[in-house]
Amino acid sequence: MTRILVLNGPNLNILGRRNPGIYGGKTLPELVQIVSQKAADLGVEVAFYQSNLEGELINSIQGHWGKIQGIIINPGALTHYGYSLKDALIDAAVPVIEVHLGNPYARETWRRHSVIADIALGQIAGFGYRSYTSALDILAAHLQETTP
Repeated sequence: MTRILVLNGPNLNILGRRNPGIYGGKTLPELVQIVSQKAADLGVEVAFYQSNLEGELINSIQGHWGKIQGIIINPGALTHYGYSLKDALIDAAVPVIEVHLGNPYARETWRRHSVIADIALGQIAGFGYRSYTSALDILAAHLQETTP
């Protein structure tokens, strides 16, 4: 069965109370439930991990090596400077989709650069929790099309 790792970076543990105008009103547990249901509908397994620490996200990626076929990541602020996170994603050697709840391109200039984007299949931003479910749809289809 296809298994996808869903990673959430800094401050995503406080979804629901963190600037709902940008990030929406859903909590991280609600987001996990929505994505889990979508995964069940698609017939894929998902594993979730959130940390405010870059090294812990890297440890999670490395701990899943050989056990996953793809990664969906919302790196949070690590989007802009997480080079060691980027290296871990490269080393995982699986397709990656970068997601964001809000639209970083509609915010401050410094938020408009991603160090992850150039190694990702693509980036989905600005659609709230639907950024995750859309990424799951796309990644599951991509894996089905490209896996022998």
